[in-house]
Amino acid sequence: MKAVKVVVIGAGSADFGPGILADVLGNPAFKGSTLALVDINRDSLNLMSALAKRMNREWASEVAIEASVDRKRMLPEADFVIVAVEVERMERWRLDFEVPLKHGLRQPFSENGGPAGFAHAARNIAIVMGICEDMRRLCPDAWFFNYTNPVPRIALAASKYGGVKAAGFCHGIGIGAEMIGRLLGIPDHDVELKAAGLNHFTWVLDARRKSTAADLYPALRRKLKSWPADFHPLTKDVFETFGLFPLCGDSHIAEYLPWVSDPITKPWEKYRLNPPRFDHARSQHRREELWRSMLAMARGEEPIDELREGSGERACHVAAAIAGNSNSYELAINIPNEGYVPNLPQGAIVEVPVMVSALGIRGVPVGCLPEPMAELCRRQIAVAELAVKAAATGDRRLALHALLMDPMVTDMERAKAILDGYLEVHGDLLPQFRRGRAAASRSVPRVRTPNR
Repeated sequence: MKAVKVVVIGAGSADFGPGILADVLGNPAFKGSTLALVDINRDSLNLMSALAKRMNREWASEVAIEASVDRKRMLPEADFVIVAVEVERMERWRLDFEVPLKHGLRQPFSENGGPAGFAHAARNIAIVMGICEDMRRLCPDAWFFNYTNPVPRIALAASKYGGVKAAGFCHGIGIGAEMIGRLLGIPDHDVELKAAGLNHFTWVLDARRKSTAADLYPALRRKLKSWPADFHPLTKDVFETFGLFPLCGDSHIAEYLPWVSDPITKPWEKYRLNPPRFDHARSQHRREELWRSMLAMARGEEPIDELREGSGERACHVAAAIAGNSNSYELAINIPNEGYVPNLPQGAIVEVPVMVSALGIRGVPVGCLPEPMAELCRRQIAVAELAVKAAATGDRRLALHALLMDPMVTDMERAKAILDGYLEVHGDLLPQFRRGRAAASRSVPRVRTPNR
C-alpha cells in the first residue's frame, strides 16, 4: 500500500479518539503514512497526540504524527479526512427532545429521525460545510469519511452540497448480527447479514450462518412464536408484519416509522420506547473516568495493549483498501445510490454492501426492496433531502417543509412552533439561518460529480 495522509477531525474525543488512533497505528498497512489530528480543544488534542506517539513508538507503527487546532494546517495533501464532530452533544440532544414535547409531540429517540433529526443534522451540517469548503481548496481529491450523526444526512450534505467524495460509516449491521445471534443462540461472529435501506433503517435481505452457510430466516420466523417479551418488541411486530427483519434495534427504527408517536394510543408504552437518558452528571463522570485512563496511558502509567482492538468502525480499513487496491468487501457503508437499490431514488444516501478498491467505494447491487419497505424508505429520503438542503442553504421555508413532511408531525402550527423553538435554542450553532436564504445560497458551491 502506498503511504497516505489521514486527517482525523474531532480526534480529541475520549470515546472516539483512542479507537481511531488504534485503527491507523495498529494496522501495518499504514507504515510510512501520516496521521494528522485536529480538535478545537487544545488540551484534549495534546492528550490524544501524546497517546498516539506512545502507540506509534511501542507498536513500531512508523507513522508520522501531526496535530493542530487549525484544520487548515493539516488538510493539505490529505487523502482521507475522517470526521466525528459534535458540540455539546448531551445538552443539545436534551433540547432536541424537549422542544417538540413542549408542543405536544413525544419523539421516541430524538437523534436521527423525526423533528430532532432536522435539528441535529442542521447543527452538524453547519460545521461540515466549512470542512468541505476547506477540503475543496486544500485537498480536493480527498475522501470525506463521516461518523457524525445523522450519518446519511451528513454524507448527503458533504456529497451533494459540499462538493467532496463522501461516505458514511456506522456499526449498525454489527448490532443486527448481535440481535439475531442472541435470538437464535449462536455467536454473533457466526452470523453474516446482507442488508439494504437507510442507516438505522435497513432490511435484512439474507441471513446466513457463516460456519454452515445455513439460511437463518426459517429459524427467525419460527422464533416469532417464542420471542422474548423484553427483546425489541417493535422489531418483532415490524418483522412479523412485513416479513423482513429490520435493523438496528427498536430505538433506531422507531425514528423512521409513523406508528410510534400517537398521543392517544401512546405506542411508546407498548413498545417500551423510553426517552433518551440525559443524565449530565453521569455522562460527566464517565468522561472524567475516560480522561483519567487516557492520561495514564499517555504518560506510560497504564498498558495500552487493550487499545489494539481498535474502534470496531471501518473507515480506516476502507482507506487502506482504497490506497492498497485490495478489492475488499464491506457489509454496509452509506453512499449515494447509483442503482444499487433500483426502487430508491438515484443519488439518495443508501446503506448497502460495497466493494472497495483503487476505484473507490462501489455499492453491490442488491435489487429492489419489497415495495412496502421501499415506500417507507422513500418517505424518509424525501424528508432528508429537504432537511439537508435547508441546513446547507439556511432556507427557513425548506426547513418548515422538511418538518411538515416528517411522518411524526401531524399539525401545521405545531411544525411552525417546533421550528421556531429549535432556531431559538440552537441559534448559536445555526449561523446559516441567521445569514438568511440568499446569503447562504451563495455559499453553496456548484458541485462537480466526484469519482466514487
